[in-house]
Amino acid sequence: MKSTLILMIYNEIDGLKALWDKLPLNQVDEILAVDPGSTDGSIEFLKEKNCQIVGQKNRGRGEAFREGAEAAGGDILVYFSPDGNEDPNDIVKLIKLIKEGADVAIASRMMKGAFNEEDVSLWRPRKWVNKAFGWLANLIFNPGWPGKGNYITDTINGFRAFKKTSFQALKTTQMGYPIEYQTSIRGMRQGFKIEEIPTIEGQRIGGESYAKSLPVGISFLKALWSEIRGK
Repeated sequence: MKSTLILMIYNEIDGLKALWDKLPLNQVDEILAVDPGSTDGSIEFLKEKNCQIVGQKNRGRGEAFREGAEAAGGDILVYFSPDGNEDPNDIVKLIKLIKEGADVAIASRMMKGAFNEEDVSLWRPRKWVNKAFGWLANLIFNPGWPGKGNYITDTINGFRAFKKTSFQALKTTQMGYPIEYQTSIRGMRQGFKIEEIPTIEGQRIGGESYAKSLPVGISFLKALWSEIRGK
C-alpha cells in the first residue's frame, strides 16, 4: 500500500521551517500540501522543497480534507498540520496501523500515555469539552460500546490517517472544523476498524490558530445534531 502525507497549510511558515527536516519523507511514497492561499511564504518554501501544492478551491478544513484526498495518489492518507501541535514521529505509526488493517488511525491526545497541550494547567476547558463530545459520539454511534467495542478516546483530533477507500466511503459533507468529528462518527456508524495511538501534543510554533473555541464548539454541536438526524 502506498502512502500520501497531506500537509494542511495556511500561513504556517514558522512551523514548516521548524518541522520539515523531522518529517519522515523517506518513509512515505508521496507528499503534498493543501493551501487555500498562504501569504507568509509557506507556498514559496514548499516549492523550494519540490512539494506538490494543491491550491484549495473552496475554503474550509473539510474541503481541504476532500481536495487532498482527491489529489492523493496513495492508498493511505495521512493528514498532518505543521503547526507544532502534532508529532512528526507519529506519522509512520499511523501508516503502520492502516497497513495492519485499520480503516482509520487516530493520534489520540486523550488516551493513556498521551499528552494534551492543556495538561500543563489545572484548567483544561478545551480538553474537557473535547472529551464530552467524544463521550456523546461513542454513546450514540459506537455499536460496540459500552461492551466489547473500542472506545474512541479522541474523536476530534485532525492528526489521523485513513485507508483512502474508507475515507471516500464516509461521504463527508462538513465544510469546516467538524470534519474530523464527522469522520469519527460515520466511521463508528459504519463499523469501521478505528485504531488509536497515544500522541504528545506540543505547543504551537508561530502563526495563529483560526479555530476559535466558541464558534467551533457551536459548529460541533450542529454537526452532532446533523448526524443524529441522519442516523
